[in-house]
Amino acid sequence: MNEIVSYILSFLLYGEQQAVRKVGYTADQEQWHQYTVIIVPNGHLGKEIVLPDLSTPRIELIPSNDPTNKKKRYIIHTDIVYNTFFFISRAEELINSQRDEHGRFLAEYSLLGKNNRLLIPSVDEYGRTLLKLLECPLPTPAAQQIYLTHDVDSIDQYRHLRGFVGGIVRKQYKAVIRACQSIENDPAYTFPWWMSQDAQVPQAKAIYFIKDTKGKGYDYPQYNLKGKDCQHLIQTLQHSQALIGLHSSYYGITQNPKSKIHNSLHRSHYLRCSIDQMQRLAEHGITDDFTMMFPDHVGFRLQTCRPVRWINPKTMQLTSLLLHPLTIMDCTLSNHQYMNLNEDEAYFTCEQLFDKCIANNGEIVLLWHNTNPTNNPYHRSLYNKLIQLLKNLL
Repeated sequence: MNEIVSYILSFLLYGEQQAVRKVGYTADQEQWHQYTVIIVPNGHLGKEIVLPDLSTPRIELIPSNDPTNKKKRYIIHTDIVYNTFFFISRAEELINSQRDEHGRFLAEYSLLGKNNRLLIPSVDEYGRTLLKLLECPLPTPAAQQIYLTHDVDSIDQYRHLRGFVGGIVRKQYKAVIRACQSIENDPAYTFPWWMSQDAQVPQAKAIYFIKDTKGKGYDYPQYNLKGKDCQHLIQTLQHSQALIGLHSSYYGITQNPKSKIHNSLHRSHYLRCSIDQMQRLAEHGITDDFTMMFPDHVGFRLQTCRPVRWINPKTMQLTSLLLHPLTIMDCTLSNHQYMNLNEDEAYFTCEQLFDKCIANNGEIVLLWHNTNPTNNPYHRSLYNKLIQLLKNLL
């Protein structure tokens, strides 16, 4: 338990260890004199999961009995350590069984969604409050890192059997013939455009999450990792300095999640994730996960925009799995069953989120699918506008 409390305090205080030593997490009043700030535990950490207090933390200034001592000391009566644990571990998903048809925990089911707090990174605000009370400098507003990520759900439209037959049935003969001549001619092979966009932000890291599945059900279509088309894509991505991660199956991870994609970056298909699946990721050497966002609404599912080590709320184990909060997904903005925003509304929402991430020294992580520009009228133009915005912000 001490390891978890120490990690949470260090995370809240941006790793400033001198500041951490000035914060006490204890209800023992005999120890309070040792600290500048005392956080009073609510008694639930490691014992039972309860909903956190979302109100503004109640802070009390401790009067000094020594008039010559001008050093201020404070008591925080809201257990912001427990609150932080609740959000970064996703403990809520153990006590709330609601799921959509894909088995996902949606924003509308969450405490954050019900209290209209999706766009407020409360955990980061707790940290800034602590820094102010300790009279420590706040981090300089800046994006800690920008990730431009793409889920490769399909490489081609017509170069696999079902797509080929579908094109013929729809009498799209010219498009089918052109695609069969070269993968570069296939309408779903949009990667050169994405790479040209991402290259405009040289400070950013581009990641392409590639599937290694059997292509059945929601994993359709399958593409052969060893096939000519996929090898051409991988070589092209590597030449552009893009990173490659694993886009795991819709049906979950049952064996080594690294599979044939030999690296430690991961995102789940359909943003499906569970406590058990996250534990499997940690056990099999996945170090960085980019799944963590509500699929139906943008915002801070972890209540932070900074990468954070996952704590398993079942075992109370601090794992090595680093969660990178996903800031924005393309279809979350546009799909009618989700936010259903027009392009101007979507741009304004993205701008708000960028500002929050920069103010809190967090990461900006975008997810745009390679196939969506052909399916949605504004995804491509919005992405271009966001690239220009990022160039101006950096």
